[in-house]
Amino acid sequence: MLVKTFGSAVHGVDAITIQVEVNEMAGTSYYLVGLPDSAVKESFQRVESALKHNGYFMPRRKLVINLAPAHIRKSGTSFDLAIAIGILAATEQIPAPEQLSGIVLMGELQLDGSLLPVKGALPIAINARRDGFNALFIPLANAREAGIVEGLNVYGVHHLNEVIAHLRGEHPIAATITDTVTAFAQSPSETDCDFADVKGQENIKRALEIAAAGGHNAILIGPPGAGKTMLARRLPSILPPLTIEEALETMRIYSVTGKLPADNSLITARPFRSPHHTVSDYALVGGGSYPQPGEISLAHNGVLFLDEFPEFRRTALEVMRQPMEERKLTISRARISVEFPASFMLLAAMNPCPCGNYNHPEKACTCHPGAVQRYLSKISAPLLDRIDLHVEVTPVPFRDLEIEQAAESSAQIRARVIGARALQAIRYQEIPGVYCNAQISGKTFRKACVVETQGKHLLKAAMEKLKLSARAYDRILKVSRTIADLANCKEIAAAHIAEAIQYRSLDRENWGE
Repeated sequence: MLVKTFGSAVHGVDAITIQVEVNEMAGTSYYLVGLPDSAVKESFQRVESALKHNGYFMPRRKLVINLAPAHIRKSGTSFDLAIAIGILAATEQIPAPEQLSGIVLMGELQLDGSLLPVKGALPIAINARRDGFNALFIPLANAREAGIVEGLNVYGVHHLNEVIAHLRGEHPIAATITDTVTAFAQSPSETDCDFADVKGQENIKRALEIAAAGGHNAILIGPPGAGKTMLARRLPSILPPLTIEEALETMRIYSVTGKLPADNSLITARPFRSPHHTVSDYALVGGGSYPQPGEISLAHNGVLFLDEFPEFRRTALEVMRQPMEERKLTISRARISVEFPASFMLLAAMNPCPCGNYNHPEKACTCHPGAVQRYLSKISAPLLDRIDLHVEVTPVPFRDLEIEQAAESSAQIRARVIGARALQAIRYQEIPGVYCNAQISGKTFRKACVVETQGKHLLKAAMEKLKLSARAYDRILKVSRTIADLANCKEIAAAHIAEAIQYRSLDRENWGE
């Protein structure tokens, strides 16, 4: 008897419907075809044990299972449930109900029939709804994650017998519904780190406020102990909350990598990824035989913090140049090509020289001639050109450290950032995928960045004196647009241009000489 059930294969951050065809015929062997990997082929042993443990049997006749379309490689263990139900229906151990054509079955079987969670539950649910299915059976641990998708009945199950009882109509399972609006409203907004704990460094706080308000890339340059890492760690406390659209984009990436929090399937805070400088190229950028997202995709809609910036592998840093511009990353292999989102804020921190004391107000630099420029040259000029804010961090004087009065809190700064982002949301509401000034380009850029006459003259003089590139010109205008938004100004004034220009310290001809 030929029976068809349905599963789903994760491809990048999306999913593809897989038809599981089970046919019993004369013979004695089992065949699993359709380009399965080793984990999928091993499903026969798991399924056989689970069926026998629960009073069912594997047929002693020829059994052919085809995973269609056959040209797509299938990997992982999540097809176990679809295969098991297909075998039971094909051997008439359970009725082959008509609703099998309208449901997707996903889950890894343990030997006793219990179900283990799978990766990619959210993309699987989105794909099931898009392809017209009305129900999804998935392990209970993934139910809240998949329940975010509206218009699809998501049934969280713990055991194979629960699925069979539901299909027979004996013990119907209640569908899981996740109220995303309520979950976002109840999510905590406070963090352990607060800018109120930072003494002095008002200019650095201002630069990070601008970066957060516009989603701009920034680099902090200063001697050891000046507070670069401390300031960077507090950036999440002033970032605006994720919108529901941004949260779903981010959750899809974390879902396919299995990194969603076990106790809460919703991601309500912007990601903050901080890989060590020994990270491999694949771990940072993504890839592998079956391409997986790297750190830059895990930082989508959030922050990628690279401490000790020059110590990262040059090859890994250079690969970041394309996603920093296009805000997506395409990984191509001989048989597969996948695209991962990569719209992140890059925040880097570095010493100005090998000894760390270049431009120190009190300590002398001990580096030999040319060492400073050689150290800076570890970061290529095209990569630095893509960083909007170059911020010099100097040590905090003792008189500022002993001040007992609390500085401005993160909540106060965050309120201004949210206000600026609200203006940007209105400005770009008709452009899909654009949420902040750093993401604009083309006609949107020219329409948004209208500069007053005096500001144009100032920008022209800066371009000629500093010999800035066309990309730096665009970056200055985008930063100026954010500064104007923080001031609630419709047009970009000369003061906004002047402040943006001062954040291009690494473009000065004499820096590092």
